[in-house]
Amino acid sequence: MIIVLIVVGFFVLRGCSQDEVGDVSLGLFTTQDIKLNMLKDPIVTGVTCHVASIEADLSFSDPSDSSIACRQTGPITSAMIAEIDKSKSGDVVFKKSKSIFFKTMKIRRVYDPENQTLMYVSYSTKETSGSFKHSLSTVPLWGTDAYQMTKEVAAKQEPTEKAL
Repeated sequence: MIIVLIVVGFFVLRGCSQDEVGDVSLGLFTTQDIKLNMLKDPIVTGVTCHVASIEADLSFSDPSDSSIACRQTGPITSAMIAEIDKSKSGDVVFKKSKSIFFKTMKIRRVYDPENQTLMYVSYSTKETSGSFKHSLSTVPLWGTDAYQMTKEVAAKQEPTEKAL
């Protein structure tokens, strides 16, 4: 009886996530739902991502499918970009357990310096094997305080003597 109460309590509390902004049922006779979660990048706070993923409350393993969309929702500054990991593998900004068998959904931020763009990739990992399913969203820095104008871009914007 105690085990049943613990399991039921786990699923009830799991559904009370503060970052959940939507819940779409996949049907009357299924225990699977599409959960819509919002997360703010902890360093680049001007970026908000929305993630859609399947949760199967009465299953021991949630599917690895997920979708992500990230947008600029506030200021992005040079100081924020200076703080992020700029390696090719980037930095994990969000993790969520997807099953009791060590499956985790992760969102990783990777910086593309040539195009001055933040990339956010959503994917699942498992201790014994990874998953090929993933989703990508990008946030360009163009138009933000963090955008660094290159010499080539600045040269194109200067008026030529012929135009004067």
